[in-house]
Amino acid sequence: MPELPELQAHAERLTEDFGGVVLKGFRPLTFTALKTARPDPSAAAGSPIVRVGRRGKYLLLETEPVTFVVHLMQGGRLKPDEKQAAKPRGGIARWTFADGRALLLTEPGSERRAGVWVVQGDPQAQEPLDHLGPDADTVDVATLGALLAAHSMRLHGWLRDQSIIAGVGRRLANEICHRAKLSPFANAAKLDADQVDALHAALVACLDESLADERTRGEMVRSKDRTHAVHHRAGEPCPVCGDTIRSVTYRAYEVDYCPTCQTAGKVLADNTTSKFLK
Repeated sequence: MPELPELQAHAERLTEDFGGVVLKGFRPLTFTALKTARPDPSAAAGSPIVRVGRRGKYLLLETEPVTFVVHLMQGGRLKPDEKQAAKPRGGIARWTFADGRALLLTEPGSERRAGVWVVQGDPQAQEPLDHLGPDADTVDVATLGALLAAHSMRLHGWLRDQSIIAGVGRRLANEICHRAKLSPFANAAKLDADQVDALHAALVACLDESLADERTRGEMVRSKDRTHAVHHRAGEPCPVCGDTIRSVTYRAYEVDYCPTCQTAGKVLADNTTSKFLK
């Protein structure tokens, strides 16, 4: 799933290309595309796109009457629609503009979990954004420490919980834990002051580096095409110490880590028998 850096860079690209362009109309192409009944999306017709913003893992197409809140889910994409076919492959929804261009929301496969919310007024106070924690790139050390202390749970899960801190997913959680030299199974509420400082420094560094990389790209790419230290590199040598990168595999994802850098040499057994490591 695209994370904060990918979405931020993509929002900037879309603002550059479509900011100020008058919206002609919006059309959901699947039954599940539009997640709200009110207000009517047609309220935005004739208004320019003020900008494309981002909150957590959501894109926000902002007009003065309404905001289109878009979630791409795992494989969705929002990109210029050059062909504007009647039944585009994987098409979820389409925005058309007065200058003849269009944006198409696509999602591969049959699940069709990506979607669009149309909201009026402050989008931050409404579904689907009202449950989000602060954006990861806005959190200072003190706030991070307070959020950690309030949740007794594994650090990797804590980083991915959007209601606690928004914008971090599986890839960044792996990279941040590795950079901070912390076990992904460490108890978030039990980190000491030095560990909180290390986690904050790693969070800032990983976000900044990822965003800088994304800004060099012309479009979003797949996670495997991005630069990783440990993410999806199980069995390979750690770029820091040379130890073999290990993984704990779950049904839908894996936690990747370096035993020497993160767990004092201990290998985490599996997702049911591993114990918290400090």
